[in-house]
Amino acid sequence: MNDKYVLILGAGLMQRPAIEAAKELGYKALVVDANPDAVCAPFADRFEPVDLKDKDRLAELALSFGSRLAAVFTAGTDFSASVSYVAEKCRLPAHSYEAALNASDKIRMRGCFKENGVSSPEFSRISRRQIASYLDPGVLGSISFPKVVKPADNMGARGCRLIRNGKEFLSAVEDAVRYSRSGTAILEDYMDGQEYSIDALVYGGTLTITGFADRHIFYPPYFIETGHTMPTSADESRKFELIRTFAQGVKALGLTCGAAKADIKYTANGPMIGEIAARLSGGYMSGWTFPYASGLNLTKQALLIALGKIPEELLQYRNPLPISDAPFSVFEVPCPSASAERAWISIPGTVSEVCNVDEASGCPFIRNLFSRAGRGSRVDFPRNNVEKCGNAITASRDYALAVDAAEDAVSRIVLRLEPDNRQTDVFLARREKRAEAHFPPDAYLLSPAQKDAFDALARSQVNIPRNEKTCALLSEKVKDFADTIKDYNHRSLLDTLRLFDSLCPEHPQLEGRKFWHALVRGGLQGILYVNDCALTERNQLLRFSKKKRGR
Repeated sequence: MNDKYVLILGAGLMQRPAIEAAKELGYKALVVDANPDAVCAPFADRFEPVDLKDKDRLAELALSFGSRLAAVFTAGTDFSASVSYVAEKCRLPAHSYEAALNASDKIRMRGCFKENGVSSPEFSRISRRQIASYLDPGVLGSISFPKVVKPADNMGARGCRLIRNGKEFLSAVEDAVRYSRSGTAILEDYMDGQEYSIDALVYGGTLTITGFADRHIFYPPYFIETGHTMPTSADESRKFELIRTFAQGVKALGLTCGAAKADIKYTANGPMIGEIAARLSGGYMSGWTFPYASGLNLTKQALLIALGKIPEELLQYRNPLPISDAPFSVFEVPCPSASAERAWISIPGTVSEVCNVDEASGCPFIRNLFSRAGRGSRVDFPRNNVEKCGNAITASRDYALAVDAAEDAVSRIVLRLEPDNRQTDVFLARREKRAEAHFPPDAYLLSPAQKDAFDALARSQVNIPRNEKTCALLSEKVKDFADTIKDYNHRSLLDTLRLFDSLCPEHPQLEGRKFWHALVRGGLQGILYVNDCALTERNQLLRFSKKKRGR
């Protein structure tokens, strides 16, 4: 290892590949983060607690290293503009500061796209002061819904949501502004279509695609990514259309030296760009799933560009694409294998126990399990992508095996919740916020006929007998679909009941209607909660009875 440093912005898990790449290339890792307890802070050769928004403080720190600072880098953070600002001050390779600002502020970004004829939604800017003016009935009545509102400068879908009607407008816009560092939101037309993530490196006048994944987005009015899969399932024609539009967007923003990452949809009118960031993607794509699928350490190649060196493996791995009318020569690093990432999520409450993690980690083709929620964690149904409870990542030469393995691992992990919790009770009672109609969703979305079958089952069973196996209690009509419909953690109804019977072989007598309702509403967590509340109540009655006898 030499005496030169790479300044890495961020010390979270998403920055671990950057720290590893710097060390593998023989450099020391100078890591900065406002949080001194960030998970990767201990792995820095030198750590400094600096707010990543404070670009002048970062520049001062960087300049203090003089010729010992070799590069400035980030991945999976909002702070590519801070990287470019510091790099310009230190005369190190990076996108220009102006280009990085274009890719950081969604208002500027949309303006660049519009000026250069790049396909993206129509938009308007809303500041904190302007919110009240939209509440005038005439102004609100003139808006054509649905719309999407986002903070102008944030990531991870924080504060991003679909506005389906005027009743949802105020709370949605207030949330978006609250999540914005500048107190500004962007209101734009909703793009309906399949969404994709594209990673790329801009180098020497070329654009190399270094990851093209299908994104799996659910749960309106929010946009929750429950996972991504690569390579994409899009056909070649559609894929090239999307890449061409992405390349036009990269050019419009002025990105010339480093990473570019797009969220892009294919709509009825063709490709439309959601956003382009001047960094490698977070969400485990650039640091995990793409390397697994391609065999190329993307972070290391991006860091070589930031170091002013030739990314030799990138040039060796990539193939030219037949996209002649793009503003760059376009290449792609192929993915001979497949990799899938899937998240597990929770209903509201507080975690009392996490079960079956070892079993899930032993599933074939599993490469990583990342858990965010442990005992004592307060959890909620996610409204953004940082509120998910964990992620499973797989890799296989076979696409279907990679997908099935990720979903199988997620289905095995159980977050058991503490009993007698108000948030859990509110969720199971389906008490929705006025501005969140039909959210959070039921674990099992039943057709009218399936709902009738469940209602009949609940009416027929006033009580579930003590220690009775619940799988044996299903009616014939419910059995018809019990193994086919799945919840948001990829468990069928039958899987859920089998897991319950395994975890609770000795359960108290349970109220039938409450149990079956909790199954539909909250899946395995719902029925475990009903069981654990009943146990708590029984234990309280036993303690009371003992006290009474002792008097």
